[in-house]
Amino acid sequence: MKDFTTLCYIEKDEAYLMLHRIKKENDLNKDKWIGIGGHFETGESPEDCVLREVFEETGLTLNNYRFCGLITFLSDMGTEDEASEYMCLFHSENFSGEIKECDEGALEWIHKKDLFALDLWEGDKIFLRLMDERRPFFSLKLEYVQGRLVDAVLDGTNIKI
Repeated sequence: MKDFTTLCYIEKDEAYLMLHRIKKENDLNKDKWIGIGGHFETGESPEDCVLREVFEETGLTLNNYRFCGLITFLSDMGTEDEASEYMCLFHSENFSGEIKECDEGALEWIHKKDLFALDLWEGDKIFLRLMDERRPFFSLKLEYVQGRLVDAVLDGTNIKI
C-alpha cells in the first residue's frame, strides 16, 4: 500500500506557518521544518484531508486554498511497501481561527526570506520555490537515498539538484 498525504503552506504577511517536528517519537521528519498536513483517512479527497489536517494541527480553518501539485516521494527508508508516498501540495492565504498548540511540534511564522536557512528536506526547497512562483499545477518526483535527495523530475523532465 502506498502512502497518500497532504501538505499545506499557510501564508500571512510574507511568512509561512511552519511546523518544527520536535515532539513525536520515531518521526521521519524529526527536527525538520515542514508545512501542515498528514495522512488521508478512508474516503477522504485531497481537499477533505487538507482541511481536516490543518484544523487538527493548527486550529485554523482554510477559507480558500490552491491545489499546487502532486509530489511523488521515493525513498530507501522503511520497507519496500513504505518506500513511496504521494503528497498533494496546497497553499492558502485565506484562513480564519486562532492558532492552537500542536502535538507534533512547534508552530511558528517564518518569513519567506528566512525559510531556506531552516533544516528543510532538499526536495521541499524545490516545491516551495515552484509554489511561491505560482507555477501552474505540477508533478514533482523526488528520490531519496539514505535521507539524501538523489533525483528530481519535474513534469517528466529531470532537473538539476
